[in-house]
Amino acid sequence: MPAPLPPSGCFDGARHLYAVRVYFEDTDLSAVVYHANYLRWFERARSDMLRLLGIDQRGAHEAGEGAFAVTDLALKYLRPARLDDDVVIASTVAEVTRVTCTLVQQAWRGDELLAEGQVRVAFVSPLGRARRLPAHFHSAFTALLAPPPEGSVRP
Repeated sequence: MPAPLPPSGCFDGARHLYAVRVYFEDTDLSAVVYHANYLRWFERARSDMLRLLGIDQRGAHEAGEGAFAVTDLALKYLRPARLDDDVVIASTVAEVTRVTCTLVQQAWRGDELLAEGQVRVAFVSPLGRARRLPAHFHSAFTALLAPPPEGSVRP
């Protein structure tokens, strides 16, 4: 019997959509999602977005090219997610430079925006110094570059 693969999400145009379900382990004593878990969900969504783009983070690290490091993060909580909620993480590329990529990530429950974040990641050498994005990484991000949002759009 073949083993099921973990979910990777999918692209809807330039947006990557990644579904999560709120489990008991994600919540605090009040059955509301603990604030740090949004960061975990956003990280998983970013990692799977890169995987679908053909960006091999592990391969780049093992080859000595470098790795991504979060350099800036802002997060705004709007509404709580609760036990058993189905949440969709929508990720869009907002800016690409030679060294960094900035993404906007949103957590949605149906039509409700629960949390919104902006994260900038830099590509760094194995010694931790900023280095240019490999050409195929830069091209993949640039292809997804979205115009600046005028307002939150439901996934």
